[in-house]
Amino acid sequence: MFKICYTRVAGWVLFPPDALSEAPASQPPLGGSSMSAFVSSVLPAAGTDAPHLVLGEQPFDVTANSFRLFTTGPEALAVDGAALGEGLPARRIALSELAAILMHPSCGYATSDQVWRLLIGRARTDGPAWVVGAVGVALPGLRQAAYRLRHHDGDVQAELLTAFVAALRTVRPGEAKVAQRLLTATFTAARTALRTAEPSRANPPISAPAAGAGNPDFVLARAVGAGVLTAGEAELIGATRLEGVSVADYAARSGRGYWAVAKERSRAEDRLVAAIRSGALSDEDTAVIAEATMTLAADRSRRV
Repeated sequence: MFKICYTRVAGWVLFPPDALSEAPASQPPLGGSSMSAFVSSVLPAAGTDAPHLVLGEQPFDVTANSFRLFTTGPEALAVDGAALGEGLPARRIALSELAAILMHPSCGYATSDQVWRLLIGRARTDGPAWVVGAVGVALPGLRQAAYRLRHHDGDVQAELLTAFVAALRTVRPGEAKVAQRLLTATFTAARTALRTAEPSRANPPISAPAAGAGNPDFVLARAVGAGVLTAGEAELIGATRLEGVSVADYAARSGRGYWAVAKERSRAEDRLVAAIRSGALSDEDTAVIAEATMTLAADRSRRV
């Protein structure tokens, strides 16, 4: 199973045809060797010595492992937070850390858009490593999309990865809400591909999540487990913050009023931020999220 997933997903994501053809011939080496040498030597070399890092059975597992390899060590993929601005820490930020910052409720659309414009540009021009980087940063949103498509019979994760890499080449980064549009395009394309591959059914299941459904994202899942959020609140935050579903659409879907849903999300996010700041959700991302929260909050207060 691992070999199949790696060939179809990780191998193609690492070296998509367009990225290979568009990558500059003078692309600098990663870690002192070429990208192909890195992938062919480092990934298989880990083998059974690090099964928890490499040997995943699902496409998202393989992608997350590749992302981890590209975002650790002295040559980790990173961005300049000072150059990006928008309240980001004014220093070098590894993409793994950047992903945690973008997931935090205090990270607004302006910050997200600035980051994603850079990631899309790098993915289009700077070679396959940055394609992996962009996919890795988007994994929380892709997991949400996979949850919504869980009723389909096909390889949901593989279709989402294929659709996302295609969307990286076609989305217009100059417009607002870049991540939301990117994930919406990905979800739509993957759903179409999955439906096309399935036998016609008289009453296909509805893939939209119910308001009380569980949430697969690790930060929100931890919050539910800790009693900070209810499952419904986690689903609301995940759908409207990560998937690009508007509050109005979510309210209509759940048969509730707009302001009731908006207030519920605001109160839930306040509790989530407070829990993260207090250390109640302490984990390896605590320091990153705490720094991002304080920086972004201070930046917003200066603009008032």
